[in-house]
Amino acid sequence: MDYQNQQPYQPNYAQDQRPPKPDNYLVWAILSTIFCCLPLGIASIVYSSKVDGQYNAGDFIGAQDSANKAKKFAMWAAISGVIVAVLYILLVVVVGVSGGVFSTAS
Repeated sequence: MDYQNQQPYQPNYAQDQRPPKPDNYLVWAILSTIFCCLPLGIASIVYSSKVDGQYNAGDFIGAQDSANKAKKFAMWAAISGVIVAVLYILLVVVVGVSGGVFSTAS
């Protein structure tokens, strides 16, 4: 018996009854990595890259779980990027109003 050419085992699903493939959120993962928060964005990319492989292997629950984690990490990366940007703008405004850090009193 040739085990290399066998289709993966898909419990309780016929080929035409497979659930729809979940979105892998790869675009959001890449954008959040570039523009927002590198560590959380990388985690999002890792999970989003697992979705297609798990789905094609018949692990539908694992694929959905990876998609949910990719979405969660991308969302947290975007939120943390916005928070850091707002804090930076506040810092610039406060330093500008106070006359700068290195101003000399005359």
